[in-house]
Amino acid sequence: MILPDGYSDVPSGKIAAVVTHLEMTARPPLRDDPLGAWTLRRVEQPGLDWFRALYARVGEDWLWFSRLCMPDAELAAIVQSPRVEIYALVDDGREEGLLELDFREAGQCEIVFFGVTAKLIGTGAGRWLMNRALERAWSQGVRRVWVHTCTFDHPAALAFYQRSGFRAFCRQIEIADDPRLDGTVPRTAARHVPVIE
Repeated sequence: MILPDGYSDVPSGKIAAVVTHLEMTARPPLRDDPLGAWTLRRVEQPGLDWFRALYARVGEDWLWFSRLCMPDAELAAIVQSPRVEIYALVDDGREEGLLELDFREAGQCEIVFFGVTAKLIGTGAGRWLMNRALERAWSQGVRRVWVHTCTFDHPAALAFYQRSGFRAFCRQIEIADDPRLDGTVPRTAARHVPVIE
């Protein structure tokens, strides 16, 4: 369904975001790594509680919720797939970032989840993590790497992806139940997105 020009009502209890999909079809030159003592740890066969806890810490302010309400079997089939790679960015011994690379579609890598905790925003850790993501993705002989962001994400996310070499190719509207109303995420999450009951 194509939305008409103009305003479209979003029912109470719902949230709506503009989602922008971006891609690259050639390996870009990596931007210089910022100074930092971060490390990247691959987590083979991640436990679901571990994954959800890090996912929530990284994504709560940006209203990440899909993996929190996903049934265990469905989540395990994704994050424990041999064609999906899960990484934690480690800062001073603590996991402060999440990277999920999905190679399940032949010739492609989707950066499904990418982010750092509020502690590391603005430190260069995101740039460092993106460099590691692109190195790994392109080392697998893919023809395309893609990612999406939305208007719930950090306001600098879209420009960050474009500076990294991605170009936008598709825009969508996503409407979902507000996960703050059923307790999936705290009521205080994503203060930049108003709750309308």
